[in-house]
Amino acid sequence: MADRRKGLLTGTVVGLGVAAAAAVGMGVKWPSAMAAETPTLIRASTAPIFAPPPGAPLSFADIFERVAPAVVSIDVTTHLSQAEMREMNPFQGVPLPFGLTPKGGQGGDDNDEDNGDGAAPTPRGHGKGAGKKPQGPEVQASGSGFFISSDGYLVTNNHVVENADTIKVKLNDKRELTAKVVGRDEGTDLAVLKVDGTGFPFVNFEDSAKPRVGDWVLAIGNPLGLGGTATAGIVSTIARQLPDKSSTFVDYIQIDAPINRGNSGGPTVDDYGRVIGVNTAIYSPNGGSIGIGFDIPADVAASITRQLMTGGKITRGYLGVTIQNVGSDNADSLGLKPDQGALITDVVTGGPGDKGGLHSGDIVMQVNGHDVTSSSDLTRQVAVAKAGDALHLLVLRDGKRIPIEVRSGTRPAESALNLNDNQNPGDDGQGAPDRPHAARPMVLGLGLASMSEADRRKYSLGAAVHGVVIESVADDSEGGQIGLHPGDVIARAGDRAAVTPQDVIAAVAEAKKDGRKGVFFLVTHDGRNVGVTVKFETK
Repeated sequence: MADRRKGLLTGTVVGLGVAAAAAVGMGVKWPSAMAAETPTLIRASTAPIFAPPPGAPLSFADIFERVAPAVVSIDVTTHLSQAEMREMNPFQGVPLPFGLTPKGGQGGDDNDEDNGDGAAPTPRGHGKGAGKKPQGPEVQASGSGFFISSDGYLVTNNHVVENADTIKVKLNDKRELTAKVVGRDEGTDLAVLKVDGTGFPFVNFEDSAKPRVGDWVLAIGNPLGLGGTATAGIVSTIARQLPDKSSTFVDYIQIDAPINRGNSGGPTVDDYGRVIGVNTAIYSPNGGSIGIGFDIPADVAASITRQLMTGGKITRGYLGVTIQNVGSDNADSLGLKPDQGALITDVVTGGPGDKGGLHSGDIVMQVNGHDVTSSSDLTRQVAVAKAGDALHLLVLRDGKRIPIEVRSGTRPAESALNLNDNQNPGDDGQGAPDRPHAARPMVLGLGLASMSEADRRKYSLGAAVHGVVIESVADDSEGGQIGLHPGDVIARAGDRAAVTPQDVIAAVAEAKKDGRKGVFFLVTHDGRNVGVTVKFETK
């Protein structure tokens, strides 16, 4: 699993190695003497004085002096579980989950999510918390944080403290205090800590004025265990979506101020010393900074931390469905725009969506009159609801837009949702009576058959799986190229439910007649539903 998590790395760190750097091949090329020219004397009083462009600080020293007293180093002690021990690779010597390194040893890398695009996310963690668990070797890690009130409330990342047995906070004035967790939010990777005392220096979130691309920023924290470190740069972009589930509730600020492991939870401030973001991740092929860092925006952090300080937890609305973006290929095959709607691939039995009448294959176009532009947009619009609130959805089904009212539930913890994502439904042994297959028609290189009980046994399909079974896939077909294989089930073809092979054939013919580039299928694939478009051959 280690090779799947080398792209996007969170910033917790343990262990430190320092290597001397030597400048090689560097020199100054002086102008050659020119005998024919007489040197010109320029008096200092008349020499032009360089004036920096508006907004460029001559120094960040004043900003650092104002902010640094509020920034702390966080040292965490925990114990590895037996599962984490099994994930260790003693031959790799790369950081363990969350940057933890056992005392006197080396660890491996793990990841339980694959985003499928070659850039693997470092997990923010899955909510194991500091509860009782089998005691493995003790490990230590460090991160960053900062005071947001004079009475001892601090902000850091959830992934810095979620597995902590003990948390020590080192202040700028060298004091070391014990901290406790007030509340954590896995969805935004934020946590609030509390230390006893008063009169602590603190900073404020700038949650009204939005940073612009090109604005100066200063990142302060504890990179690689080197507390009190400042690095400067600019805002590289705003509203950045990362290729993992962390972007469900966060549009990140991307900065080029160098941040490394251990910077997680530290503040990024503007040239007035106001916090515009919380350092949380870097994008890197090797674990070190390459100038691509990501901050949780101040408006998100301010809202979440206020809720954590008052209630200790965050609650969000919940539909109980699995969704994906429609995507450009699927949008074309369905006659939609790529930024229209979110596709429901699965519905949780007994969940709010199931009770409200949502079906797999539905495309949610609106929530309470607001257009839905992506799966993340749908999740965020639903998240603001309270349990029991009415959600008025406009759903595209069978080519028609129909209104559906769903009563919101309470969103489970992200760890529980991630666990469900990794579980495949099994066969419960019940289904329709077995019946002989009809002739196997072929379409787009796919051999199709109406589902029988024999298929359920052969391919381990649960009773909840319905549709047309793919029994063969031509190697040179588009379906084969995108990963369809025997045992997959086409639940919907185009905008209709697929019950027989003729339903699939009719959907293909209709898509071709309408001039589409391909046909949309909702496919049960390896135990999960996914929306795909099988493109037509071009001649």
